[in-house]
Amino acid sequence: YILTIDAFVYKRKGHSLISRHIGLFILLFFISAPAWWLFELINLRTQNWVYLGRDHFTQLQFAILATFSFSTVIPAVFETAELVSTFSWVNFFSSGPRLQQNNRNLFLLFLIGVLMLAALTLWPRYTYPFVWISVYLILEPISAISGRRTLLSGVHHGDWREIISLWVGCLICGFFWEMWNFYSYPKWTYDVPFVDFLHIFEMPVLGYLGYLPFSLELFVIVQLVLLLFPAYRTVNIPEFEFKVKF
Repeated sequence: YILTIDAFVYKRKGHSLISRHIGLFILLFFISAPAWWLFELINLRTQNWVYLGRDHFTQLQFAILATFSFSTVIPAVFETAELVSTFSWVNFFSSGPRLQQNNRNLFLLFLIGVLMLAALTLWPRYTYPFVWISVYLILEPISAISGRRTLLSGVHHGDWREIISLWVGCLICGFFWEMWNFYSYPKWTYDVPFVDFLHIFEMPVLGYLGYLPFSLELFVIVQLVLLLFPAYRTVNIPEFEFKVKF
């Protein structure tokens, strides 16, 4: 899937993540695995998904195979988001509501994120959706203070195209992940309180909304991790050019 989407991006733009930065492309796999393990850690509290068939593996076998699978999450989302950004309809979101990226708003976002994470820990049954936004709200202000690229910098000017590209890209990935999972074994299943109806594959239809803020969390995690790699600090990843093509 990742290689196919990269090829589509190259066809539409004349370049792609692999053709621009093969080293960074590979690095994303190594960032992706621990990033998803973070959400597995949070899920120990929320228990929103479980893996059927896990008992067929030792703890070490499961950890190795799961890590390999988790490593594909960020490359898939970033490649798909970049492909989405090449379509002209995305430009419709170039002028929208604005949120100023200033110290006051950054502090408020950080505080809200911390409170959400605390609530998630205390009342997981009622606040479990916070897992898909709290990490972003905590890390985005840190990213801004560190001088990293932020999604708020676009929203500051009313430009929502980067966020829309990430949202749609991650939603597309989510659809394929859920589809591939449905007839697989081992597989994951969900326990999502209050919205466990109208399933598309194993996922309740409202559960797909979680993929939208999840994409923002992946974005900010990568921006902060790249602080550790001077060669890639100035590289835009994903690279959005918002081509007007059909």
